[in-house]
Amino acid sequence: MVFKLPESREIKARLQRVLRPKSKLGRTTLWFGGLALILELLRLIFRAPNGTMLSGWASFLVFIFAVCATLMVLRWVRRQFMWRLRNRLIVTYVFIGVIPIFLLMTMAILAGYLFGGQFATYVAMSDLQSELQHLESANRSLAMQFRSLARSERLNAQLAAEIASASDENFRNRVVSVWDGDKPFVLAAGRPAPGVEPVRESAAIQGDFAGFVLDGKRLHLRVVKHVEAGSHRLTVISNVPVTPQLLRMATSQLGSVTVIPPDEDKKTESDTASSISPRAPKTSSVPDKDKLIIDMGNSHATVSLSGENASSRVEAGRVPPPANSFDKHIPFATRFSAIDWHTGKSLTGLILVDTRPSMLYATLFSALGDKAEIFLDVLVGIAIVFGVIELIALFIGMRISRSITKSVADLYVATQHVNRGDLAYRIKVRTHDQMAALEQSFNSMTQSLSNLMSEQKEKQRLEGELAIAHEVQDLLFPADLSGLATLEVHGVCRPARTVSGDYYDFIPLHEDKLVLAVGDISGKGISAALLMATVHAFVRAYSLEPERTLASVALDAGLPRDSALALPMYYRGDGTSDSQLAPGLLMATLNYQLYRSTPPEKYATMFLGCYDAASRSLTYSNAGHLPPLVLGHNGQVRRLDTSGTVVGLFDGMSYDESTIGMEPGDMFIAYSDGVTEPENEFGEFGEERLIELIQRHRDQPLARISEVVTGAVTEWIAGGEQPDDVTLVLARAR
Repeated sequence: MVFKLPESREIKARLQRVLRPKSKLGRTTLWFGGLALILELLRLIFRAPNGTMLSGWASFLVFIFAVCATLMVLRWVRRQFMWRLRNRLIVTYVFIGVIPIFLLMTMAILAGYLFGGQFATYVAMSDLQSELQHLESANRSLAMQFRSLARSERLNAQLAAEIASASDENFRNRVVSVWDGDKPFVLAAGRPAPGVEPVRESAAIQGDFAGFVLDGKRLHLRVVKHVEAGSHRLTVISNVPVTPQLLRMATSQLGSVTVIPPDEDKKTESDTASSISPRAPKTSSVPDKDKLIIDMGNSHATVSLSGENASSRVEAGRVPPPANSFDKHIPFATRFSAIDWHTGKSLTGLILVDTRPSMLYATLFSALGDKAEIFLDVLVGIAIVFGVIELIALFIGMRISRSITKSVADLYVATQHVNRGDLAYRIKVRTHDQMAALEQSFNSMTQSLSNLMSEQKEKQRLEGELAIAHEVQDLLFPADLSGLATLEVHGVCRPARTVSGDYYDFIPLHEDKLVLAVGDISGKGISAALLMATVHAFVRAYSLEPERTLASVALDAGLPRDSALALPMYYRGDGTSDSQLAPGLLMATLNYQLYRSTPPEKYATMFLGCYDAASRSLTYSNAGHLPPLVLGHNGQVRRLDTSGTVVGLFDGMSYDESTIGMEPGDMFIAYSDGVTEPENEFGEFGEERLIELIQRHRDQPLARISEVVTGAVTEWIAGGEQPDDVTLVLARAR
């Protein structure tokens, strides 16, 4: 991955936007940030401690800066997020579709859980309260009867037991303690129980009492009734311990019920601290992980879930198996108040209910009664609140959707005008979001369409001229590929554009000589094609009549007359002589002409070779072109390395020549960089791949070899744009 660093101009623009904000909020944030920074620096310089005026003002300005910066960030996030049409549609969907469903599901789950928990704990507590009320009624009745007996001086344990036995069948494990002044007797199971310790009256609780009592580590239902009978002062105390049997009604309706009494010796943190010392540590024999702290406003109570009172908890019933896959086990908890019998202190216990929705539904209408209206009103209120939220969400979603659909409608109307040919129609832009940018783009498009229509004719005219230029250029490439009796030749050029800047030519000289020319013009397109035509004309002219053109050019170049006329000569078999073509001198002459007839930035690479059939040799000169190859009949590869600089770039250049022999079966290969330099994910096509292809098909016709190579180059770029002209020249000795 390539990371592009921002340019200096872009960095400067960003700094200007930061240091010179356009919005009022931006300028306010910048000012408060600067002032806060200055005051912070002053505070550090003068080492002002916290609490001073300088420190206070610095903190205040930092707070204002933080608020303004947060608002700017939120505004930037909103602008970035809401600008895209896609994000606006997502927001619309969330407000219209997702939020109402989420609120309804949340309401249903929350209301169901709260309702179920309140109902379950209500059933459990109402059962215990009912037992307490029955016990209080029975105790009050016994006290009234005992008062009548005391007035007649007939009250004794045996007679009191007979009276109490009438109500014992309604209370299991009830113990009645009757105090006649300081003389007690105990009644249990309908008879006197002299061996049972009577319940003593609490010094901390005065008057009649009925409620939950923590006596020792056990939780009890206890009722106290005081009556006066003449000289007798009777105190009747009925006590029923909280046992699993006492919870049988609640468990039959709910499932599992657990009563956890509070710790009788647990005090609030403030009471403990005051009773020991101001620095006394808070201690407890119960680990923190087994404590449940219940907040009660100004104080708190702690219920131990295990430890000393773990054995005093009362568990009854069990959770039934689920009725269906949705009948999940649900735990609930509620608090209840109890009194420490010895100290009179109010304590808080805990009732845990484990049940299932199926049991709650079965008990609902038989146990709840008229109280169902309370929960119904709560649910209606929550539904109204959520309904209002749904209406607000719907309104917001409709507004956003309307802005989108309005822009789409404007675009549709505008397209209808364009369809009728009215390119002068413009959309009125009202907002500053992505839809507004689309409308502005549409207006710009209609303006561009009118310009494009006028440019289309000009483009068609240019394309026609390019087509003609392509046809003319095809005529410049050699049509006669017959070669010589001892040398067969073939060439191909596939332009990257309509016309090519590459050049190749086969120029026969008499019956036993052939000039091979391959070149690559700098640049592409029309300019390169025109220079290619110029090179073609020069090479043809100088090759066909070298004794005239070369001599005149040499004289114009300032050479001595003797040197200009002393051109190489060769002799025919009939004894006549003619001038010998020298590729090096021809290349120097071509450089002379191109340097003076073309712009300074135009140049060409060129390879010129003259094949002599009589000697089976190739004399060549190279001006910066890719070195051609000679693939021997024995598989040996020879590179024609003799080379000089490009033609047309520097004046007064000279070029060396070299001569190689060609045996029957040897193949000459010249190519442009469009053959070897195309790239894909595996790299360049390369010279080695070119040699391998030609070596594999060297026995086939040269036209077939050219077709294989050009096809391989096309496949190498995988259908992409051809980067450069592809030119290949082949010659095979025979």
